[in-house]
Amino acid sequence: MRVIAGSARRLTLVTPKGDVTRPTGDKIKETLFNILSPYLTGVSFLDLFSGSGGIGIEALSRGADFATFIEKDKNAYDCIKKNLETTHFTDRAVLRRADVLTCLTEMGKRGGYDIIFMDPPYNKGLEKNVLKILADDERLCSTKTLIIIETAADTDMSYIEQLGFTTERIKDYKNSKHVFLRKE
Repeated sequence: MRVIAGSARRLTLVTPKGDVTRPTGDKIKETLFNILSPYLTGVSFLDLFSGSGGIGIEALSRGADFATFIEKDKNAYDCIKKNLETTHFTDRAVLRRADVLTCLTEMGKRGGYDIIFMDPPYNKGLEKNVLKILADDERLCSTKTLIIIETAADTDMSYIEQLGFTTERIKDYKNSKHVFLRKE
């Protein structure tokens, strides 16, 4: 796995051993960042269920000012720490080893993000739980915040409007999809 573009282009990232995470492949990551490129300069980026940190690091490499990474698994957390050191982004990042739902509840007191990306474990309903927190927290997530969910291709997202979000775009891949949302 590597950084595709920007200031850390071509640097190799480490990934956790085992099947705790499933890093986003280079082709899907490149497609995602082609979509995001007009929105990245100078933004604050929140990477939830960060895995290796590859998505947040790519955002930093392509112009995000700051990124926060939240990952519960110790091995994945250690990989993100190493990847931030390798890419020299430690001064533009905060890394938290915590449960995402608990951490989000605490974080809302500190301010919001321009872009929130989440790639939770598939088929556990965690994206819905995160969206419930974001829906109720104006400080963490405003109507200007772009939210991207990476999820299994067959994940039912029909509840999005009931939670107060609007789907801006869905990008389908073979086994997964990116869902782009904003608060109404």
